[in-house]
Amino acid sequence: MTSTTPDRLLRAVFIWTALCYNITMQNWSVNIGELKKNKERYAIWKLEQMVNFGLGKQKLSREKLEKYWNKLNLDENKKKYLSMILCKKPY
Repeated sequence: MTSTTPDRLLRAVFIWTALCYNITMQNWSVNIGELKKNKERYAIWKLEQMVNFGLGKQKLSREKLEKYWNKLNLDENKKKYLSMILCKKPY
């Protein structure tokens, strides 16, 4: 065994754990019914969830991303990546 084998195994376990977490993520701490009463807040929350925790089979709406861009609370690297895709100026 080489010295890199434990590092590779640890990295593989970490990636697998992150994938499983993101696939099974449930928003149990948010009252979605109450949140849906305010369309703007719900749209912003939904976009943040999709970007931060995965899309599943859904697609992001370019129109909604552009509409709520300045209000989205996203990971800095993800926001930079999305700004490149949307051809926006760096934020």
